[in-house]
Amino acid sequence: MLYVEILGNLPEMAQGEVKALLEMAGPEFRILERDYLFLAVKGDKRAFSSLNRLGLAHEFGELLFSAKSLEELYSKAENVKWENCIRGTFKVDRETMANCSHLVENVERKLGGIISKRGFKVNLSSPETLIRVYCGKKLWVGIRERFFKAKPFNERKADQRPFYKPIALPPRVARAMVNLARAKKEVLDPFMGTGGILIEAGLMGLKVYGVDLRKDMVEGAKRNLEHYGVKNYVLKQGDATKLRELFPDKTFEAVATDPPYGSSATLGGRKREELYEKALSSIYDVLDGYLSIAFPAQFDADRVAEKIGFEVLEKYYQRVHSSLDRFFYVMRT
Repeated sequence: MLYVEILGNLPEMAQGEVKALLEMAGPEFRILERDYLFLAVKGDKRAFSSLNRLGLAHEFGELLFSAKSLEELYSKAENVKWENCIRGTFKVDRETMANCSHLVENVERKLGGIISKRGFKVNLSSPETLIRVYCGKKLWVGIRERFFKAKPFNERKADQRPFYKPIALPPRVARAMVNLARAKKEVLDPFMGTGGILIEAGLMGLKVYGVDLRKDMVEGAKRNLEHYGVKNYVLKQGDATKLRELFPDKTFEAVATDPPYGSSATLGGRKREELYEKALSSIYDVLDGYLSIAFPAQFDADRVAEKIGFEVLEKYYQRVHSSLDRFFYVMRT
């Protein structure tokens, strides 16, 4: 068993990202239960390499057990073979979620006492093993495998890049879109802008392909990719509604993209709905796999996509600000 603690800003999308990565890791891996922002997962360490790609998550690790009461937690802890779980020193750390239904103020001390009686040493400042207790409707005990620090994502925000435009997806969301597209080897972004989605995909070891109508965006995206050490890329200046012309002999396994929402300049002089419909049709022509794409809520993407031939699998709502509501879609050819 494994666990994932997801972020709270887009929890449904975060859960969808975990689901997608588990599918890629193996057909037997799946989410079994959600307790607020805690996901209990059927899986083992073979899924770690996929979960390492997560964007909308705080951490993941090995799930040891769950309990419906503190008494059950302590009873189960007495029967755990801690010698198979703990490397070196340890610390017990508690996460009290918004739906916590138990009085857990002393759980770290009591659980730590049970474990230390087995001969393991506590280190509160820099433990080699961090034991996590989550309090929600249930109590969950696990061992952290990886914590996703905020700093690396913050260092890749739009205003930190050499080529900067203020309108860009947050890096965590961009990464989640690549994962929702089930990209294993490569990904195409036909509206790449400054390259945010491609940066995240490239840092995951994928080959990245990008298209933009504007020459300055192509040059700027190249600067950004090089700045973050992404070398395996193909960038082209061109029209996202004519992808087959740009890639006459290429079919992609995954597309992740965030089309422009606004002015006639960013829309290439077209009406927004016309651009979206033609872009979806163009993407369909070069894709054999999954598409992750964002559209403003006012656009009837379900109808248009299904008319073209896509199967709409998932959609996740986000209110960005007073004048923009959008959905993130996952579609399949």
